[in-house]
Amino acid sequence: MPNATAQISWLGSLRSFTRAPVITMFFLGISAGIPLLLIFSSLGLWLREAGIERATVTYFSWAALGYSFKFVWAPLVDKLPLPILSKMLGHRRSWILLSQLMVMLAIILIASLDPAVDSLSVMAFAAILLGFSSATQDIVIDAYRIESAESELQALISSSYIAGYRIGMLTSGAGALLLASYFGSSIDHYSYIAWQSTYFSMAGFMAVGLVTTLIINEPSRQVHDDVFHHRREHIQLLILFSLAVISFISIYYISSNPAIQIKASLAITLANPPLASVIIECLRLTLGLLSAWLVARLLIFTQLISYTLVSKSYIEPIKDFFLRYGWFLAWLLLALIGLYRISDIVLGVISNIFYQDLGFTKPEIASVVKTYGLIMTLVGGFLGGILVLRFGVMRILFIGALLSAITNLLFMLLAQTGHNMPMLYLVISADNLSAGLASAAFIAFLSSLTNVSFTAVQYAIFSSLMTLLPKVLGGYSGSMVESLGYEQFFFLTALMGLPVLLLIAWSSKHLKLKN
Repeated sequence: MPNATAQISWLGSLRSFTRAPVITMFFLGISAGIPLLLIFSSLGLWLREAGIERATVTYFSWAALGYSFKFVWAPLVDKLPLPILSKMLGHRRSWILLSQLMVMLAIILIASLDPAVDSLSVMAFAAILLGFSSATQDIVIDAYRIESAESELQALISSSYIAGYRIGMLTSGAGALLLASYFGSSIDHYSYIAWQSTYFSMAGFMAVGLVTTLIINEPSRQVHDDVFHHRREHIQLLILFSLAVISFISIYYISSNPAIQIKASLAITLANPPLASVIIECLRLTLGLLSAWLVARLLIFTQLISYTLVSKSYIEPIKDFFLRYGWFLAWLLLALIGLYRISDIVLGVISNIFYQDLGFTKPEIASVVKTYGLIMTLVGGFLGGILVLRFGVMRILFIGALLSAITNLLFMLLAQTGHNMPMLYLVISADNLSAGLASAAFIAFLSSLTNVSFTAVQYAIFSSLMTLLPKVLGGYSGSMVESLGYEQFFFLTALMGLPVLLLIAWSSKHLKLKN
């Protein structure tokens, strides 16, 4: 029997872009895309202009680790109704609106701080709040996206979402750089007022998401049977989440000073400070997660928290995934999810600083990297969505991963060439085109793995795993560059993409056998 996706005409594929769920996800994508670069590249350039060291700047990327742990509070978003708002707007829309308001508040808080004068710890807290709020928005928008249309439309919805997401990133990337330059800040003449006005403007642009949320309808495919309706269950779930988070943060706080000493000793032993830092931070992360797990076990053992509540919130979504795919294939798929974007994310953390170090100005970065790069990403995203419809997810997933690894090698040429606009256009064209194609295929792939009965939690786990290891490593990209140099660093990021190709081929083979 011929593949159904192969029978879809090119014209029919294009017409699908005019359907309501596709258009809705475009505008929600803009809302989701705005916060990201306000934590990464735009904030990085702000900190550099304020005189903060490169290694410290890249550590700020860890503020976005909320994206990698959003599965922890995804059950709250999935199951807890919000007072008043849920009755007025519906379960999904109420959470989208709340998260958007939290994002705006966090951006305003960052704007009120001057990194050249105020405590970097306070700014880091504000950035973490932005990461948490933005990750919460992602959780519920992802659930809304999957529930708003049938599986056949998910690839195009993913493409539309990516297009909106990239425009949101353009706003907070190129838009923020141009505004900061217009208001009078540069690497030679730092102006806090310029960056403050820029971030206030970014908070205002979130109105796009607010308006969209207020005019759309609730998705029709929701499964609300397991939503917790009793106040006792609400309180228990909030207690579980709060105490687990407190234990996690406490472990990090208590281990901060010992970790510094151990890093110094291990760096001497290994003769590699970045590697020593990675090892110690991974151990701290493991200890933090273990402490949160032990707190949950203690609460269940003392019967302060119902095991049934924990089971519905965390265990059943995970159990469902392993039952559907089996242990071997499930672990294989999780490994693929965890490594698929590693080369792109690790490189992306330091990319703007790299352009600045080569002598490119903020307007040049804004026009080429952000604006022109957006066009290439949109082309890649829409092309990826159509190709997935025509040829299936796994083939395009492989092509996207291969192109992403190869294009990282072009950054080595740019490092050798220096300040060269034609070379910058070439690198950005190849990198963003492949990134857009890979992202469209990957989001469609993750959506296909999700059971609509556990939409928010399962997709949150997948997307959290997707960014966890890359973002942990990305935080050390500044230290790696200082130790290795840019050329060797870019070559290393390309090598990181090779295991992904093997995982895709292996997963594709077993998925075919299962089907």
